Amino acid sequence: MVLAHGIGSVEGLPLDGELVLQTGGVVVLVSFLAVALLWRNPRFDGPVRGRPLPAPAARLLDAPALHWVLRFLTLLIAAAIVAVGFLGPQDPDANPAPRALYVLLWVGIVPASLLLGPVWRVLNPLRVLHRLAVATLRVPPEGTAPLPARFGYWPAAVGLVVFTWMELVVPVRDSPAVVAAFLLLYAVVHTAAAVRFGSGWFDRADGFEAYSTLTGALAPVGRLDDGGLGWRNPLRGLAAVAVAPGLVALLAVWWGSTVFDGVSGWIGWSSVRHAVGVPAVLLDSVVLVGLMVLVGAVYRVATGPLAGALASTLVPIAAGYTLAHYATLLLVEGPRGLSQFAGAQLGAVTAVPAPGLIAGIQIGAVLVGHVVAVVVAHDRSVALLPEHRRLADQIPLVLLMVAYTMVGLFLLVIS
Repeated sequence: MVLAHGIGSVEGLPLDGELVLQTGGVVVLVSFLAVALLWRNPRFDGPVRGRPLPAPAARLLDAPALHWVLRFLTLLIAAAIVAVGFLGPQDPDANPAPRALYVLLWVGIVPASLLLGPVWRVLNPLRVLHRLAVATLRVPPEGTAPLPARFGYWPAAVGLVVFTWMELVVPVRDSPAVVAAFLLLYAVVHTAAAVRFGSGWFDRADGFEAYSTLTGALAPVGRLDDGGLGWRNPLRGLAAVAVAPGLVALLAVWWGSTVFDGVSGWIGWSSVRHAVGVPAVLLDSVVLVGLMVLVGAVYRVATGPLAGALASTLVPIAAGYTLAHYATLLLVEGPRGLSQFAGAQLGAVTAVPAPGLIAGIQIGAVLVGHVVAVVVAHDRSVALLPEHRRLADQIPLVLLMVAYTMVGLFLLVIS
């Protein structure tokens, strides 16, 4: 069954909606009051320190040979998905391509990155294609032109707009051939850009790698200040995210597209489409982009000149809501997608997680994400603002986070 996000469906909260909304808003507000009164000095600023991993483990995980082997294996899997997308059956329940892209990659990359760090940087098969291209064309790996600093995350943001539009709006988004065509075109565009600008293009311009890297900033294992791998406070990792052009836009695309997914999953959205009287694709496209723009604009108004410095505080909000919104999709359709790779025939869904378990995951993910955002935003404000302005300048952002919390929970209730 194909619904709002390409394949499968999500389930809303089996709880009293008004109680959930009130609780969420109060939790975020109380957390802010607590840190505002007790947190007078920055705790996450400066070098990222932690406990180094044991030397053998660090050498293994950092070995370039391991990274290239994993990327090559991922490339083989991706090539197989593209091939079966074009040549295999065009029924989504008989072809693994849609679930591979929309569930295993787009949704699965969030929990994987939260646990293990920027996993897509290690697995990214486009880096193998880039190496093959530069060797064939005999151009330097660092590219034929410098990558302009003004690009920042803007190419990644644009790429994710295109992807989320296809995932959430395009009527034939579940077609295996459409999925295969998107993957092939995506690979060609980014490989060509990397030949021009070097492998550094993937760091911030490949939407999936940037998405994974930002999420991975919250992982308990990551780079320490000496460059080695180690256990660290995830909030220090988040505070170390460098400010760059387009960072706010990328996060607005991420959060705004997930909000649209919740809106379009509302049972009354079909009535809205009918009442407006314009083609559904046009209405959905306008609302999708409008929500992205609204999220970014409201955030900039709330944060003013600190918009860039505080942008990383949106990461736990977006990651938390992504986990909450797609919990059932990942738990149900993820295993079904993996079974398709083994050639299993998919029947009706019979094993659905218990509603109480789903509700706990959803509420917990949203609230933890927003509380973490409040704590990190306060810590950054303490580091950047003079003492007499700290509280007043944070109030608009905190009110925005309370509103985001209630919107996120509301969408889970109605979708």
